[in-house]
Amino acid sequence: MRPFDEDALSVASGFSMAEREAVYHAIMTRRDVRSQFLPDPLPEDVVGRLLTAAHHAPSVGFMQPWNFILVKNAEVRARVRDAFMKANEEAALMFEGERRQAYRSLKLEGIVEAPLGICVTCDPTRSGSVVLGRTHNPRMDSYSTVCAIQNLWLAARAEGIGIGWVSIFREDDLKAILGIPDHIEVVAWLCAGFVDRLYDEPELAVKGWRQRLPLQELVFHDGWGRSERQSPS
Repeated sequence: MRPFDEDALSVASGFSMAEREAVYHAIMTRRDVRSQFLPDPLPEDVVGRLLTAAHHAPSVGFMQPWNFILVKNAEVRARVRDAFMKANEEAALMFEGERRQAYRSLKLEGIVEAPLGICVTCDPTRSGSVVLGRTHNPRMDSYSTVCAIQNLWLAARAEGIGIGWVSIFREDDLKAILGIPDHIEVVAWLCAGFVDRLYDEPELAVKGWRQRLPLQELVFHDGWGRSERQSPS
């Protein structure tokens, strides 16, 4: 174990106004991209910056459980698209009536249009059988991996790169295509590429699938369901 460095701490301070605005701008304008991808390949240095941002995400016990499989090969991406199509038809049949028709009208992936696919995985064995902070919630490694994905997504927005998260797969199909070991969890397939346009609002809101819930309905105080602040006793 590395010895503790007492000089490792530095003064903490807020960002400048311009820096804060840039962070919130990336958050508020991040979109799940399906159909605005340009065919231009992503420069290696840009991909490196995105992966570096992802790799600096917080992780339980500092286990860093993620791996990133970069997929440029068109044939491999076509096989992934086929796996999506099979699962997507299964998903469509789970809806009924007009909802099923609306579902089938949505474009939910850009697997072959985007020049780069990134399969993000989680290795639950990376830090052994007992992990600091994961002793009572074994899903914390998956949550850590999702933090890495969000870091990558926000960095991509700052770079003018669109990201689309495709989740409609049978995991075993994706593992078979990419040769992923059985004990590894597939967390996400990300489509990545430059975009020339983005929706002003989330695409599912624009197309009427769902609207953003009011924040005030989702905030409780001092316990579940308490929408009003309690006076201090």
